[in-house]
Amino acid sequence: MASRAERTALANWWWTIDRWMLAAIGSLIVLGLVLTMAGSPPVAERLGLPSFHFVHRQALYLAPAIVVLFATSFLTPRQVRRTALIVFLVSMALILTALVFGHEVKGSKRWILGIQPSEFLKPAFVILVSWAFAEGGKRRDVPANLIALFLLPATIVPLILQPDFGQTMLISLVWAALFFMAGLHWFWVVGIGGAGVSGALLAYKFVPHVRARVLKFIDPASGGGIVDTFQVDTALDSFLAGGWFGKGPGEGTVKRILPDAHTDFIFAVTGEEFGIIACLVLVGIFTFIALRGLLMAARNEDPFCRFAAAGLVMLFAIQSAINMAVNLHLMPAKGMTLPFISYGGSSLVSLALAIGFLIAVTRKRPGSEILANSHSLSYSHG
Repeated sequence: MASRAERTALANWWWTIDRWMLAAIGSLIVLGLVLTMAGSPPVAERLGLPSFHFVHRQALYLAPAIVVLFATSFLTPRQVRRTALIVFLVSMALILTALVFGHEVKGSKRWILGIQPSEFLKPAFVILVSWAFAEGGKRRDVPANLIALFLLPATIVPLILQPDFGQTMLISLVWAALFFMAGLHWFWVVGIGGAGVSGALLAYKFVPHVRARVLKFIDPASGGGIVDTFQVDTALDSFLAGGWFGKGPGEGTVKRILPDAHTDFIFAVTGEEFGIIACLVLVGIFTFIALRGLLMAARNEDPFCRFAAAGLVMLFAIQSAINMAVNLHLMPAKGMTLPFISYGGSSLVSLALAIGFLIAVTRKRPGSEILANSHSLSYSHG
């Protein structure tokens, strides 16, 4: 039975968080389980597994994800920074280990010990970059902005070596947005933008995997039959088959031949079985979370919390937009999950970590606590 102190702490937490945000995240978690039940049975059957194999595993992943979300949401800003630093270092170590000892899956070495460490790297990276930019805005005697500049190549180079250009692009976009928020000189904006464009062109020229995906998107016929569009064409067929209101739960037929129906293309399964109306509702929930999060970030008086909240929300929103855009053939395939909807243990737990961080840095705090945190940001090491 909970003690009086524990009940008081829980009550204080409840009244300091944004309950609308928590409700929206909870609805995504529930919908994710329902949609995994709709999209995963055909995939499981093709692999010779029980029909609800992925559903059961997703339900098992929910337990640690919920624990991580609630545990991190109780952290103070200083504890968020320290936790992010530990997660970042461990994730980088695992990524480097995967490059040497990991098993190759679909041409990439992204997994080690059943974990995709790049998923956990993302929220930790956002927190550390936010910390650096916030520190740089307060203290001119500390090269915090240079640290923020160094963190980007230090993070994306191992991801490029995997290769994982989807996560590289996502991290770079969020970093660029935080860079813009920090108000740094336009000289850096032009230089870094040019470096990004040059990197994309080099990837297209020298990495066959990237070139194939771009060709598949722009001009499928240019591949001479080598580059096919089966996956995206099937996804579009799913939306067309579902119409406005869908065929009904379990009634989808196109999903049975759709690769990755339970992960990258679960949005297309949603369209076939529940209709475009349901897809729009799902888009509405993601939009609400993004706008609500950015509003909370804008209102936050603490520089670190403002940067961290904006970065975490953009990480969540951009990943969501990329996944849905790929399903609708609006951009090349990126192998990126739809947050809290797609199947995947690493994705689910890492997103829970990100949302836990978000709740932690946006909780209402007395002015004295904000002042104390601002003081610790400037005069401590985290």
